[in-house]
Amino acid sequence: DMVIEDEELAIQRDIFVFQCLVGCRYGDLSALTSEHVSNGVLEYVAKKTRHNVNPAQPRIPLSKRALALVQKYDKFDSSGRLFPFEKLSKYNAAIKQILTLAGITRKVYTLDAKLGEEVLAPINEIATSHMARRTFVGNAYKLAKDPSIISTMSGHSPTSKSFARYRDIDDEMRQEIINKIE
Repeated sequence: DMVIEDEELAIQRDIFVFQCLVGCRYGDLSALTSEHVSNGVLEYVAKKTRHNVNPAQPRIPLSKRALALVQKYDKFDSSGRLFPFEKLSKYNAAIKQILTLAGITRKVYTLDAKLGEEVLAPINEIATSHMARRTFVGNAYKLAKDPSIISTMSGHSPTSKSFARYRDIDDEMRQEIINKIE
């Protein structure tokens, strides 16, 4: 754990760590309440697909660290959300600042919209909340015996190119992946 003196920045760090451990989109994450956590499992209907006939319903067993973060912020937010959120733009700025403070500055390829080509940029300058989602999926994918397990936790659609096949995945298989991520 990186020590951060600024209390607000430390809160945003904790939210980012939690997001890396569960992989949900910011819009879903910022709407989660304690009602979405039951018996150590996070479950919600993904906003992106909620109007579909079969909306994505991610189900993620929470690691010890994720549960500790949920408990740390229990009743911290007056509106009942799991965490006290900032606007997305402030959260993304905090992520960049956290990576800079942690010395995470390696260069990665990114698409430059103006040039229309890939360019190298320091990760701390381009990171956003979506990086947490990619981190979760990438880490889980490296460990999974079947990519379908990750799709049930990430909420990817059944037609996603990343997750071509779905099958019934039980909680024991999900828990095995989460234990390996932590």
